[in-house]
Amino acid sequence: MSAFSIQDFHLTDYQTVWDLQKSLVQQRLTDDIPDIVLMGEHPPILTLGRGTHEENLLNPSIPTVAIERGGDVTYHGPGQLIAYPILLLPAGKRDLHRYLRDLEAAIILTLQEFGIEGLRNPGWTGVWAQGPQSGELLKLASIGVAVKQWVTYHGVALNVCTDLGAFSQINPCGLQSEKMTSMQALLQQPIAVERVKPVLVRHLETVLKAH
Repeated sequence: MSAFSIQDFHLTDYQTVWDLQKSLVQQRLTDDIPDIVLMGEHPPILTLGRGTHEENLLNPSIPTVAIERGGDVTYHGPGQLIAYPILLLPAGKRDLHRYLRDLEAAIILTLQEFGIEGLRNPGWTGVWAQGPQSGELLKLASIGVAVKQWVTYHGVALNVCTDLGAFSQINPCGLQSEKMTSMQALLQQPIAVERVKPVLVRHLETVLKAH
């Protein structure tokens, strides 16, 4: 896969970045732009994927928006690192399951650099880690993608220093909110999104260029 560019949207509202994604998808389809990854954070919002079950919306007090990615409802907010790859999957590599596993791999490699063992959880998409006290699997990163004529959009949400209490408004991806964690909670010390961002960029480049 060819090299891609990075566009940092910092802290920007969801609708603005969603509109940007759709515009970039069209430009990528006509080969007007190379592959690109959008990265940043969103103000608090709940996004409802194509697989959302209404019963997983408990008592939301923040905006909700229905979108075209796969998966159930999830929360986005400050302290959560977002990565939206707008990539044309090359012929012969057009396997969305492989693409999802590649995104997981990039997150696992990123976590490794901060001393966290990221894990896959069979039957679930995303990245998990063992809770420091209980040892149970807790979810660190959610992944939900869409594709249009083999151009990908939507992507990854990695909880870096996210307010985990915000997940109590939903059953995130059908899970109890207590199953969510963050890098900060696991490390038990402060960590900033800006510190994690270049590491995730590097591993996305490594993994996705391997296509």
